[in-house]
Amino acid sequence: MKGFKYVPLLILVLVIFGAVYVTVQPDNFEVTRSRTIKAPASVLYDQIIDFRKWEAWSPWIERDSTITLIYSDTTEGVGASYSWIEKDGKGSMTTLSAEEPTAIDQRMQFEDFPASSIRWSFESLDSGETKVSWTIAGDNLPFGFKLYSVFSGSMEEQIGPDFERGLEKLDSIALARMNVYSVTIEGVTEHGGGYYLYNTTSCKISDFESKMMGMMPKLEAYAAQNNISIAGAPFVNLLKWDEANNATIFSCCVPTTAKVISTEPDILTGQLLPFKALKTTLKGDYEHLKEAWDQSMAHVTDNGLTFADNGPMMEAYQKGPADTANPAEWITEIYIALK
Repeated sequence: MKGFKYVPLLILVLVIFGAVYVTVQPDNFEVTRSRTIKAPASVLYDQIIDFRKWEAWSPWIERDSTITLIYSDTTEGVGASYSWIEKDGKGSMTTLSAEEPTAIDQRMQFEDFPASSIRWSFESLDSGETKVSWTIAGDNLPFGFKLYSVFSGSMEEQIGPDFERGLEKLDSIALARMNVYSVTIEGVTEHGGGYYLYNTTSCKISDFESKMMGMMPKLEAYAAQNNISIAGAPFVNLLKWDEANNATIFSCCVPTTAKVISTEPDILTGQLLPFKALKTTLKGDYEHLKEAWDQSMAHVTDNGLTFADNGPMMEAYQKGPADTANPAEWITEIYIALK
């Protein structure tokens, strides 16, 4: 029984030891997770810079659907913010600075704990992919915060898995949104025609894209070097498209405001006379162009229209990779000449 008188002393020693142990824990922390995603940096940046888009990939909302989100008047860009209420308390997030599309700095405040800094970085790789890094860091941690971490696990253990899940969901969301597309049959219209510069080649259909990507920049560079005014979107005129034999003949074209006499032997001047056409618009990646053409050709047949003999069959690139890295925002117009 004499041993019982030492119990309070033992408890006191354990409390002191525990307090010392908690006190000597680090006063700061930093947790980083990275993921390489098959998407341009600008597409991923767009998902982070607007807080309203976080709901689609947030690992915390996925785990707890009862979280209440409160958006401020500004949710996108520097100065944007939002807050939330969950079972463990209240928090808020504010964007402090941004360098599109490479970095975003934010501040997170949860309850009365010291604010944490959030850093997003987007590193574009030669492969066309982007390495996304998500970092949270804090310092001057109070005793209560360190005590909580002792019993709940380190910040690496608490936050690391959530960051990994968030980046995984961000990956799938970005890829899905890049693949969104639509094909719209606009109907019969009148194409105004006009003068244009062009070059022509023949090749396998399988080589069409690579050939075009080499030819079109030469036309645009020639126009720029010679101060030639461009009258609209560049386009391709399909002179022959023979899928059975994997063969095509086509011209890359740049419309001009007036007739231009070219000084380059492989760059010629042409003129389109106004013509009646079926117009179709594809909004999305070029990989959906075949579907857009198939729907257009079927529309002509199904609606009693008649193809014009040797009439233009055109793709006009109203908005493309030079305008935005997100394929879902590319706009291509198809014109099929009609009698």
